Amino acid sequence: MFEALYTVLLDTMRVKSIQFTITMSFILITVIVMLIVSLVLYNKFSRTAEESAFLNTQQVIEQVQFNLEHYIKGMADNFEVVDAKIAKSYGIPSDKLLEQLETIASTREDIVSIHLFTADGGLVTGIPTTEMRKNTRLLEQSWFKSALDNPNHLTFSLPHIQNLFKDPYKWVVSMSKGVSIQKDGKWVEAVLLVDVNFKTLDDVFRTVSLGKKGYVYIIDDSAGNIVYHPQQQLIYIGLKYENVEQALKFSYGKYMDVSDGESRLNVVRTVNNIGWKIIGVSYMDEMVTTRKEISTFMIWLLVIVLVFILLISSFMSARISQPIKRLKKSMEMVEKGHFDTYIHVRGADEVEQLSRRFNLMVSRVRELMDQSIHEQETKRKNELEVLQSQINPHFLYNTLNSVVRMVGNGKNEDVVKTITSLSKFFRISLSKGKNIITIGEEIEHIRNYLIIQKMRYKDKFDYDIQVDEEVLTYKTLKLILQPFVENALYHGIEYMVDVGLIHISVGKVDEKILFEIRDNGVGMSEETLKNILTGHVKSEKGSGVGLRNVHERIQLYFGSEYGVKVESELEEGTTVKVWIPVVMEDE
Repeated sequence: MFEALYTVLLDTMRVKSIQFTITMSFILITVIVMLIVSLVLYNKFSRTAEESAFLNTQQVIEQVQFNLEHYIKGMADNFEVVDAKIAKSYGIPSDKLLEQLETIASTREDIVSIHLFTADGGLVTGIPTTEMRKNTRLLEQSWFKSALDNPNHLTFSLPHIQNLFKDPYKWVVSMSKGVSIQKDGKWVEAVLLVDVNFKTLDDVFRTVSLGKKGYVYIIDDSAGNIVYHPQQQLIYIGLKYENVEQALKFSYGKYMDVSDGESRLNVVRTVNNIGWKIIGVSYMDEMVTTRKEISTFMIWLLVIVLVFILLISSFMSARISQPIKRLKKSMEMVEKGHFDTYIHVRGADEVEQLSRRFNLMVSRVRELMDQSIHEQETKRKNELEVLQSQINPHFLYNTLNSVVRMVGNGKNEDVVKTITSLSKFFRISLSKGKNIITIGEEIEHIRNYLIIQKMRYKDKFDYDIQVDEEVLTYKTLKLILQPFVENALYHGIEYMVDVGLIHISVGKVDEKILFEIRDNGVGMSEETLKNILTGHVKSEKGSGVGLRNVHERIQLYFGSEYGVKVESELEEGTTVKVWIPVVMEDE
């Protein structure tokens, strides 16, 4: 900066050498003093700001710890009330006890259910009085085993989906305890379960503010399992995104770590009586924002002093130096990423031209960045569409090879038919990025696929498609038929000596849509049939989408009551039934 300023002043004051000397001396002394004072103040204020940020983070986490302990104590007190009511009840189950439990549950909105089980998993009583689901594996659930292993000790579970009853699934924390009850005139061991809606805790933690990027998460102190995290999927996919091993070393303390190149302060507090650890994560670049504010203030102060000195020294020097400073500041803004910066063109001819060029440059850079962002978004969208379509490249390769052979044999009509079918096949596969299409489009997609395969395999197989007209406009997930037809060809019919047959039918059965794909191929063994939807059966051939993928997509989108069912016998063929709900076109 000094060299540039020196050159400017030298050019403008070449005739007035004394004025130049005085001006330069005054400026240099002023700048040096200002820099020293600014550096001292900056370091002082920065340390104070950083210490204040640390203290503020600790205070926030301690307040979270207090609120959580208070909430857990309230839940535990309610549990003890329930336990006391059960201990005083005789002849369980009884209407009086059920009425008392309903009264207790009505006092707190976060209580989801209160139930009492025998040690062998039998439901004794509870509210709400909802029928239990089958195959809940109650005896294997962690809260149940903990209650039996540690009788008379209140146990808190990790957050989980309550799947015991036929009510809608809810995200809960289970409190359980082994108790003794009088049932049928005998004292028997039992397990008391109180489920609390985890959304209440989730709402509390989401209100905690540690800057724009900071957050709070909770782990248990036994295995470091995540109890709560604002990114809820981390509870399922593991702990590699958080340094929980370091957190487990502390009951009360703090440590630094680095995530994605950013320094983070982690403050750890332990919740009494339950053993959960609260970890507050604050990003250092946000905690020391005051540094940037101080830096900006110092820069502005220095600029004002320099402008003032320059105005006093020489009007001409000010006219030349000010536009250059504005240009410099604009470049600094651009360097920081503010590409909406614009310079009002003023000053000498050279400065005016430089400002115009700078504005043109910034405008062009902004256009290129917008173009790059658009191209990257388009690229990601295209990549996602390609991944979602999941078309087997070998199918395209083999089809094009078949087209080449047909062209060589002069079968132009077959070439046109194959290319047309291939075009329609890929058009529906892509579906403009949509994941939901009509059943008519899905049938057209599989029809084109079979036409292409028929061209390749000639007399190896025949097919027929029967569809109720009523269901053609209903909606379905796309690409749910191709994997099964492809498996029928590659695994069932290809190894046959006789001509294979693939039969596809679609209809409405019991207010559901049934897709049925049946072939007369070689079939499969019971072991293969048993593992076909678990992903344990692998082959070098087959659909890139996969049977298990289709089954999971359907259940994820429509629910567990829908999906894929496979029936097969060796040398008898295979039948695949795909069930989905009736989804109207306007839904």
